[in-house]
Amino acid sequence: MSSPYRAIFAAPGAKSFSAAGLLGRMPLSMMGIGIVTMVSELTGEYGLAGALSATLALATAAMGPQVSRLVDRYGQRRVMRPVTLLALAATTALLLSAQLRWPHWTLFVLVIGVGAVPSVGSMVRARWAALYRDSTGDLHTAYSAESVIDEVVFIVGPILSIGLSTGWFPEAGPLLAGVFLLTGVFWLTAQRATEPAPAGPAHGGGGSALRSRGLQVLVGASVAMGALFGSTEVVTVAFAEELGHKALSSVVLAVWALGSCIAGTVFGLLHPKGDPARRWLVGVCVMAVSMIPLQLVGNLTSLAVALFFAGLAIAPTMVTTMALVEQYVPRANLTEGMTWTSTGMAVGVALGSSAAGAVVDAAGAGAGYAVPGVAGALAAVGAFLGYRRLRPAPESGSRRAGTSVPQARGGAGAHDGDSEDERVA
Repeated sequence: MSSPYRAIFAAPGAKSFSAAGLLGRMPLSMMGIGIVTMVSELTGEYGLAGALSATLALATAAMGPQVSRLVDRYGQRRVMRPVTLLALAATTALLLSAQLRWPHWTLFVLVIGVGAVPSVGSMVRARWAALYRDSTGDLHTAYSAESVIDEVVFIVGPILSIGLSTGWFPEAGPLLAGVFLLTGVFWLTAQRATEPAPAGPAHGGGGSALRSRGLQVLVGASVAMGALFGSTEVVTVAFAEELGHKALSSVVLAVWALGSCIAGTVFGLLHPKGDPARRWLVGVCVMAVSMIPLQLVGNLTSLAVALFFAGLAIAPTMVTTMALVEQYVPRANLTEGMTWTSTGMAVGVALGSSAAGAVVDAAGAGAGYAVPGVAGALAAVGAFLGYRRLRPAPESGSRRAGTSVPQARGGAGAHDGDSEDERVA
């Protein structure tokens, strides 16, 4: 591992909370596709399976920021554990209802409960922000590492979930996702030394992080980028099926994620200078342009090459997005602010998947790549229009009076002499 990564993981507790975050994030890529596979295996109703997956995405998008807002107020341990148990209870009931063929409406009610799962990735990034609040370079490397972990999750998770549900028993994929969630969350929240100090109940009147105009721009662009991701996945599966190699679609999508992994790893070794808002704008535009070659591919090999190069823009853009969230969102709302970007992404994925499916059904997989092309163009237009709200960038959240980046309870970044009032301030 290169020295910048060795340096950030040398901090007490860093390796442990990052590993716990990896396990806790696995359901992000396993649960939705696991439910689709389970329901289609048990009932053969792909329409029902897709509707349940979309309901899960929207439920997660609706509840995720609210859970994170509670975390900012009361702390990770006090909120994440009961919320996780609620989500796991709903997951267990969902598996039973699918197996026992309960009425379809019960599946939709229960999948909403599954959507209460906390945004583990945001919790881990908040710990990094607490650990390296005074070191921009180390925080940049940490965010890059987390972006790479996200890509690993999206490479490994679907393969595990689909493989278990088709090769063992239908409920196996969502069941393992639940085990990962339980293990990851309880392991993470057991690590009190690196947990960011909560703002406290008095913060309740502060309002939502989404009041920030800068965050509104980032969330809007995240919706469009999510639509790009979701539609590309759906169309790639359909494209591979039309060519008679549906099983290879997972390999092609893994190549896409691999490109992002490589870019994220290299990006973490760099210490880019200049305005991060401009860097973010360039990243969004490059992502949009990278969708153009997809309109011209004629076989899986050329598609894999095009997606690999398209993936190179993803992780750096996501890393810069999180850095901007840290700038524009007050310390007391940091976890919520990070969750809003992933919420926007989830909504976009649901919208993009639906639109891509409709286009594929109507005009074929070749025409389907127009959907991520349009999504990329919308992301670029939104980034250009919102760029004024991101510049000139204010002082980062760690330097604005009253909105310091959260401090850890112990370890690097904590000050033993700080009073509770100083931490909340």
